[in-house]
Amino acid sequence: MGIGTADIIEDAPEPKVRRSGTSIGSGPPSGGDGRDPGGGDGPSNDDRLETEPFVPNKSRIFTFFLLVVVLMTFGGLMAAYVVIATNGVAEWQPFALPIQVWVSTAIILASSITYHLGKLSVDRSDQQSAKKWFVVTTVLGAAFISSQLLSWLALVNRGLYMASNPYAGFFYIMTAVHAVHVLGGIAALGAILLRVWYPTENTDNIVRRSTLAQVIGWYWHFMGGIWIALFILLGFWK
Repeated sequence: MGIGTADIIEDAPEPKVRRSGTSIGSGPPSGGDGRDPGGGDGPSNDDRLETEPFVPNKSRIFTFFLLVVVLMTFGGLMAAYVVIATNGVAEWQPFALPIQVWVSTAIILASSITYHLGKLSVDRSDQQSAKKWFVVTTVLGAAFISSQLLSWLALVNRGLYMASNPYAGFFYIMTAVHAVHVLGGIAALGAILLRVWYPTENTDNIVRRSTLAQVIGWYWHFMGGIWIALFILLGFWK
């Protein structure tokens, strides 16, 4: 460069300012499309939450207390029956039990056997057998209720009513209360049927099925035992 001359110097290109979160030649910044920084296509927070684990002991404890309440209910009725039966009041007029009561006894004993077979099938993970035996148990439960209705009709045809005879009154009350509890057991059978209707390999579902079959079995066998006690009391303690 000579003195007194000036060369035209090309303007140097201005450096590009790098913005936060961007780079030259890069795409839009993360989160610029409205998605979460972690990726909008990933699982949501709800999907990542762990479900509450199934605790079998809760079902067992609840069923235990339920059975205690049922035992106290029938215990009070049976105690009142024994007291009045031993007083020998003139209004106390026992009668022969209708044949339907004997049929009911055979039905409820058979239902306990079929339920036990269904429970064994659940323990073996034999879904088809479990479904079959629980269906049979449900049908037997419905047959038991039907035989109870027939026994009440048979007593009405004999002219035996609650108001005229304390023995008849106890028969109606105790068998009706028992029938209501059996209806509750039939509803519980519907719950276990829904559980075993389709096969599963999920460990948690298998534990739920086994526990449900166990606690419903406690209730069902317990109601069978209560009926045997009522049958002996009404039929042989007069």
